[in-house]
Amino acid sequence: MHRSFYVTKCYAAVFVMLVSSLVGCSGGSDASEPRAPSPNVSAPSVTTISPNRAMAGSAAFTLTVNGANFVSESTVNFDGTPRPTTLVSALQLTAAIPASAIASAGTVAVSVTNSAPRGSSNAVSFTISGGTNPVPVISVLSPSGAPAGAGAFSLWISGSNFVAGSIVRWNGSDRATSFVDADDLEAQISATDVGAAGTAVITVFNPAPGGGPSNTADFPISEGGASPMSIAIDPTGRFAYVANLGVSPDVWIGDVSMFAVDVDTGLLTRMVPRVSAEHGPTAVTVHPSGKFVYVANQGDQGGGEDVGDVSIYSVDTTTGALTPTETVNGVCPSLCVPYGIAVDPTGNFAYVPSEGGPSPTTISMYSINAASGALTLIGTVGSGGRAIAVTVDSSGKYVYAVDGEDNAVAMFTVNGTSGALTPMGTLGAGATPYAITVDPSGKFVYVANSTCDNISMYSVSATTGALTSMGVATAGSSPRSIAVDPTSRFAYATNFGSNDVAMYTINASSGTLTFEGTVAAGACPVSVAIHSSGRFAYVTNNCSNDISIYSIDGTTGTLTPIGSIGT
Repeated sequence: MHRSFYVTKCYAAVFVMLVSSLVGCSGGSDASEPRAPSPNVSAPSVTTISPNRAMAGSAAFTLTVNGANFVSESTVNFDGTPRPTTLVSALQLTAAIPASAIASAGTVAVSVTNSAPRGSSNAVSFTISGGTNPVPVISVLSPSGAPAGAGAFSLWISGSNFVAGSIVRWNGSDRATSFVDADDLEAQISATDVGAAGTAVITVFNPAPGGGPSNTADFPISEGGASPMSIAIDPTGRFAYVANLGVSPDVWIGDVSMFAVDVDTGLLTRMVPRVSAEHGPTAVTVHPSGKFVYVANQGDQGGGEDVGDVSIYSVDTTTGALTPTETVNGVCPSLCVPYGIAVDPTGNFAYVPSEGGPSPTTISMYSINAASGALTLIGTVGSGGRAIAVTVDSSGKYVYAVDGEDNAVAMFTVNGTSGALTPMGTLGAGATPYAITVDPSGKFVYVANSTCDNISMYSVSATTGALTSMGVATAGSSPRSIAVDPTSRFAYATNFGSNDVAMYTINASSGTLTFEGTVAAGACPVSVAIHSSGRFAYVTNNCSNDISIYSIDGTTGTLTPIGSIGT
């Protein structure tokens, strides 16, 4: 099993949509103990075992047996000898195999026995090779890096030539290693290992005979947050905020990074420490007054009960520092796996799309307390299959959301008094629409289609707010966000798959995007934000845990890298 931290890691629900939307791009027990038989247990069967081979003379290992009709008294037999067996489920067992059982080359039988009279399973062959262990090869680390102080986590190593006795080494020291298969290992990394910034060297060692050390792989430990997602600039252009998803692909306990912006050079200075958030911070936005920040947390993706929520912060308007004030808890289906958040230009209302939960999902609508920034739920509105992102036009009259399951854009009118949304239909988009934005003039809407590698373009009716498709513009691999500069002359899209940013000029009359090339970003760029002056652009890089900083040519819109900083 191969894991990629942010292509799986980061988007389990979105992966389902990727698979479903590949069309439409045009728009434990001791075996020796006596056991009482369980009633109504059928004979077990074995389908596969892992590993299914080992080198003679290798170390002891854990054998995983997959099949059916396993029960608590099931016993794994290895070469005819019962071995200490643990029931994982009715479909899986594990057994402890000692080194003495694989001391000599040959082929042995693996089977499972249930207590009499339930019988034994079929036998599956396990090969004990008499040659030498291969030299291991590392291809991918997942996660690929972590911030200093991240805490303990599991490191997945993908590659080839791994064996049951393979050991992962961190800067030359052995770490507790679990053999998954010949292509994957899992190692336990302690909080001490990532206690300080730097670069750890990862190797895998295979035991004799043969074997030896693998190639090396660098694991950067950065002075910042892990897996940055969304970035937002405050209205004054003096502060920037980044939602950091977190290092664990199962729990995603993240935080929010704060930066001071040099308005002359565009460079960022990190404020420390970072401010805490809830599980899975994914999207961040700043209130038009600059007094409040809102973060959408998608929740505990490791099977916990946390379905996501919204964190609210007050802003020190002198320093830009955030202070947590409140958390708006999620309750499925009204607020389940919130994946984005938008505040209307008046600062009176907020809208949060629910990417998870029962399908179809909804958009939660809130009124905002002008003094405290507190959110009060005023209702929900259907948004189609999976609401991924939402945006409000500059007039505050219309809201648009992308539906990643039905590959569509949902359109709404806004009640100026209550903030309630009224649906006015949907329009097709490309496969897996991931982000949406309205240009500052309010005349055009653009949607990044992650699977189709393009940008859908729409014109906006000045009287009704309804969208009309204008076709698509090319992008790089897997575009994840799109932003338009304050003059509505240039647009920029991050390409998660090709590690770059696409640059566009915008036709002032038609709104058509003209592709002007790409500029390199960090690893796995996700979000792009434009400075209020229109002179600088900022891109969060999910896998390299940093922000790419660019200057913008006021005539051509071309981006020029001017620096980067860890989140």
